[in-house]
Amino acid sequence: MKKNYLGIVSALLLMLLSVNVYAEEITMKITKRYLNIPVSMQQERASMSFVVDGIPERQFNIRLAPTVPDYWVFCDLSAMQGKMLTIDYTGNKQGLSQIYQDDIIAGADSLYKEKYRPQLHFSSRRGWNNDPNGLIYYDGEYHLFYQHNPYETEWGNMHWGHAVSRDLIHWEELPIALYPDNLGTMFSGSAVIDYDNTAGFNKDGKPAMIAIYTADHPDRQTQCIAYSLDKGRTWTKYDGNPVIDSKEKWNSRDTRDPKVFWYAPNREWVMVLNERDGHSIYTSVDLKNWTYRSHVTGFWECPELFELPVDGNQNNKKWVMYGASGNYMIGAFDGHTFTPESGKYFYCTGNIYAAQTYTNIPESDGRRIQIGWGQIVHPGMAFNMMMTLPTELSLRTTKDGVRLFNNPVKEVDKLQTLQYKGKNLRAEDATQKLKPFDNNDCLRIKTTFKLSHATEAGLKLSGQDIVRYNMNHNLVNGVFYTPDDRTSMELTADIIIDRTSVEVFIDRGAYTYVMRRNVNSDNDEGFSFWGTDIDVKNLEVYTMSSIW
Repeated sequence: MKKNYLGIVSALLLMLLSVNVYAEEITMKITKRYLNIPVSMQQERASMSFVVDGIPERQFNIRLAPTVPDYWVFCDLSAMQGKMLTIDYTGNKQGLSQIYQDDIIAGADSLYKEKYRPQLHFSSRRGWNNDPNGLIYYDGEYHLFYQHNPYETEWGNMHWGHAVSRDLIHWEELPIALYPDNLGTMFSGSAVIDYDNTAGFNKDGKPAMIAIYTADHPDRQTQCIAYSLDKGRTWTKYDGNPVIDSKEKWNSRDTRDPKVFWYAPNREWVMVLNERDGHSIYTSVDLKNWTYRSHVTGFWECPELFELPVDGNQNNKKWVMYGASGNYMIGAFDGHTFTPESGKYFYCTGNIYAAQTYTNIPESDGRRIQIGWGQIVHPGMAFNMMMTLPTELSLRTTKDGVRLFNNPVKEVDKLQTLQYKGKNLRAEDATQKLKPFDNNDCLRIKTTFKLSHATEAGLKLSGQDIVRYNMNHNLVNGVFYTPDDRTSMELTADIIIDRTSVEVFIDRGAYTYVMRRNVNSDNDEGFSFWGTDIDVKNLEVYTMSSIW
């Protein structure tokens, strides 16, 4: 009898679905947490709209699969329980019949276990991510907001995604923080804690977390704010948005990516904003009304401005300004104007872009912690791109002057287990020591190798140069680099290998780069040190546990 009952129910469900195959729209009562939507990359993008209890709720572009999907994406409907949802789609409406509600996302059983899922780096459950946004520490949590397209694995539909961590390593993805609105999609920005209630959003003694972001509209880019009173879980946009509209001043729509911080000497907020050909500086006492102060040319997108001690000396500090590419200047800042003293230099290259640093780090910690957008493609996955490892920035004196150094945060060490440690090896012996790890997805290798009369040497993984040092032309993986000791024939590398990426920190952070790992290589050689008559002075190999 039970089998017959299930058969009847299944037949009825199929009949109901068949009625809606070519429906203009579908309507359902929201009873589950997630709405699962099928996506086919073979389809053209079209517009999907949600109307909740008769009120337009959102509109976005998606490649709705009419039949078999390439993957599934989801919408979190927790805030709409019990309401009526109507979905319309301007493309092939056949796919509407496949949309369904559930309390788990489609494919949850394989989440974080996918073939190309990074195991050491944050990546979103579904969809696309790029720039990190709103990096802030508050009440025991490191917040990571990020540019996010929740509806497919290509750029578009920009939202602010959200994740939190208590140790900078293990991340919990939370519901989307900021959705597009009538002012535009949600481009990059930053976040602060308004302890003094300068903006007037604090309530019941709780300081507001305030996001400052760019709204990207086809006509113009403007700067807006939103606030949260529950540690970033829900957000309210300011009724007076935008707080800055500078199109007429610059005659350009390129005005975006505000980085805001509190400048204690002047008791005011400072905003560094990329505009046209560089970074502008604005100030405000309330985060709502801003005054233009100055402009520094020569940067593009995602500005940063922060102060660091030189060689750890708190009595000798310099300011650092950089843009999305990682090129930086060192100088002085008086609250209104950044005055470059040296630069531009670079400290990182490769598949990293738009790196941002954390604000509100406790004074007892004192670190300047950075995360960047890891431009690593993940083919065939239901997600794309990732974040780089969190790193600590510092200023150190070199023979060429003060320079920015970059190293993995100490928390990364929690993931590693030492498997081998050796010294003074010949290249062929060092290669043999690495052979047991040829097929490991996640490794950390620390090594120092010394050239003899050779002009080039390095370390390969399955034929791909992880480190290639050309001493004759002063190149590391094709980029100009010279050690602080110009006559040195040694190179030290801290190499962190994930399933799809490699991050390399040269000479204790003097130069770093991020690169794609060649996951489709037919070369099964594994690891190999190469070069004529080279010595591997130090070799440490660690296996790395998954952050998931």
